[in-house]
Amino acid sequence: MALLKIFALFVVTALAEIVGCYLPYLWVRQGKSVWLLVPAAASLALFAWLLTLHPQAAGRVYAAYGGVYVTVALAWLWAVDAVRPTTTDWFGVGLCLLGMVVIMGGARTP
Repeated sequence: MALLKIFALFVVTALAEIVGCYLPYLWVRQGKSVWLLVPAAASLALFAWLLTLHPQAAGRVYAAYGGVYVTVALAWLWAVDAVRPTTTDWFGVGLCLLGMVVIMGGARTP
């Protein structure tokens, strides 16, 4: 159960980071309103705060979080940008998640 909670926290953290980066992208690349920077800043602040909630050392959390981030980013690509990920994209996601499991599974608390 604890692993599921940590994974869910990783997913929410990734969504906060992606939204915080996607909104400025819309402003810069697609000419949307500059006011998108306000919720973008709030989303990135939420992202930073969410990282503090993880129970492991910060460096290990960042390394393991990367695997979930890649997964959520590809899901975002599909759901928001309407670009279907390729087979190699999904293979890469599997490798990233395997790396996350290795990193977090090998974690030792002092």
